[in-house]
Amino acid sequence: MITRRSALALALAAMATPAAAHHDHRIEVVDPWARAALAGRTAAAYMTLVNPTDTPDRLVSAASAVAQTVELHAHIHEGGVMRMRPVAAIEVHPGEPAVLQPGGLHVMLIGLTRDLKRGETIRLTLTFEKAGQVEVEVPVLAAGARGPEGHGGHGRHTH
Repeated sequence: MITRRSALALALAAMATPAAAHHDHRIEVVDPWARAALAGRTAAAYMTLVNPTDTPDRLVSAASAVAQTVELHAHIHEGGVMRMRPVAAIEVHPGEPAVLQPGGLHVMLIGLTRDLKRGETIRLTLTFEKAGQVEVEVPVLAAGARGPEGHGGHGRHTH
C-alpha cells in the first residue's frame, strides 16, 4: 500500500533524475575574453571550452545583448587567403579542449549595440546541444590584445 507521502517522494525522485542527468553534460568555459571595439563594428569573443564528461557535445549558438547578431565563426584557408566563415557548430570532445582564438574558431559579435570598453565585462550566453545554456562573463581587453595573459585571471566559468 502506497501512502500519499510515499507517492510524493516517488514523484519528486522521478523529477530529480533528469536534472541529475543534465548536470552530467556540463561544459567548462576557461579564460574568456574579447577585444575593445566601437559601436556599430564587429568584435569577437575567445575562450577555451572543456568537456569533462565522456560524451561529446557541440556549441550550437551564442547570444549577447551587445550585438545585433552573434555567430560561430572559423578562419578558413581558401585559395591562399584566410577568410572568416560561419560554422553550424563547434565540437567539444571529451579530453580535447576546443580553443577559440584569433585566427581560428571564435564567437563573432556583429553590429555592436554599444562600445566595448577595456576593463568591463560583457555577458555571453552559449548554447550547447547537450549541456544547454551557459552564461559567461567575458572580460574586455585592449583593442590589440592577443589573449588573456595578465588581465586579472577570471579563471573558469562552469555550468
